[in-house]
Amino acid sequence: MEIRNFWNNEYYKPNNSEGSRYYNMMIGLGMALSILWIILIKSVPFSDFSYYYNLAVSIANGGKWGDTYTSVGYPIVLAGVFKLFGASVLVGKIFNLVITFMNYICLKSILFKVKLREIDRKIIFFIFILFPSNIFYNNILGTELLFTSILLMITCLYFGNIKYKYLFIGVLTGLNTMIKPFFIIFFFAVFLVDVIKHKKFLLPLRNSLLVLVTCTVVISPFIYRNTKLIGQFTYVSNNGGIVLYINNNSQNNKGRWMDASKVENSVVKTSEYKKANRTEQNKMLSSAANKWIKSHPAKFINLGLKRLFNTYFLADDVLYSTHGSGINRYLNNLIFVSSNFIRIIVFSPAILCILIYSLKILFSIFNGKSHLLNKFNLYLVVLFFMFTSVYFITEGQGRYSFPETFIFIYYFYLVLKYVVFRYKEIRA
Repeated sequence: MEIRNFWNNEYYKPNNSEGSRYYNMMIGLGMALSILWIILIKSVPFSDFSYYYNLAVSIANGGKWGDTYTSVGYPIVLAGVFKLFGASVLVGKIFNLVITFMNYICLKSILFKVKLREIDRKIIFFIFILFPSNIFYNNILGTELLFTSILLMITCLYFGNIKYKYLFIGVLTGLNTMIKPFFIIFFFAVFLVDVIKHKKFLLPLRNSLLVLVTCTVVISPFIYRNTKLIGQFTYVSNNGGIVLYINNNSQNNKGRWMDASKVENSVVKTSEYKKANRTEQNKMLSSAANKWIKSHPAKFINLGLKRLFNTYFLADDVLYSTHGSGINRYLNNLIFVSSNFIRIIVFSPAILCILIYSLKILFSIFNGKSHLLNKFNLYLVVLFFMFTSVYFITEGQGRYSFPETFIFIYYFYLVLKYVVFRYKEIRA
């Protein structure tokens, strides 16, 4: 195999009975480890996770669906589960196990839809199953698991041949937008991948607009509800402004959350802000943040890079999985250090590989050979830059990288495979 053809994965049809047995065993192992983690480490929701849980309980008991401040897609789904099976943290964690199982099935389906050797599929699936956060997150009542599951479903549809697939992708994009409001921009990712790969404009435009329009239809009832509640046009949530504001100011030196009142001449301390409704406050905070970014471009870039470091190279998210469990402090530190080491080992070469492949994409576009690109590789690169752009501008936390785990594992494996290939070539 020549180096220039390395990126174009070869396809081998697997032995179905042998393959199914392997994947079933790996799924069983992953589920067993996840269940053991929940049984042994009895974590307690806090901060955002406590908010999601309490809101879900309130909705299940007939309460209102939030106050427009933050997105409520996950609490609404969790409330439905609570309505059926009763409200408790344990029920929420069992629901996480169901989502994790779905993620395994979706990833397996994706790996069989793209051009990969069977050995490649098996190793990628193995790494995904045993990746620490895929086990630990079952203990966290947060948005990441459900959001990732829908993203994997979308990916599965995108690489399938189902009729009206862009319509279904639009529905799922709408559901994910209810969980993380920025995800509405996914339609543009679809457009970019299709335009670059197929070298056509009108068909990708039609497909991406179908995704956008369908997504808008899905979220429109909640936009109508929020607009009616506030009295003026209101999007899915109103916390975009506060996130932008607390992460882009002269007092933020770490690229992480900070108290909005600690910002110099803070907007939240003004009488105008205090009298305003949620939507007006959101606009005021966004305006102040954008004004600061324009006047402090160098500081903004510096904070953006810190946010990306926090997101991709700091595994503080695994500590959410042990919070309030009473676990031994030294064991807790060991879990963090080990998880952080594994994250760096996997994410660092993967990101480097993505950046190198990005150059290949650019050269292919300029040379008129973009149709020769591997579509799955291209799709994952576009997804990476979509998420990275959002985190660079807004906020950096370890848990925000969770939906990208399958992207990094895939590219990490490509690096691993390349190293082995080069070693064999040199030895030969």
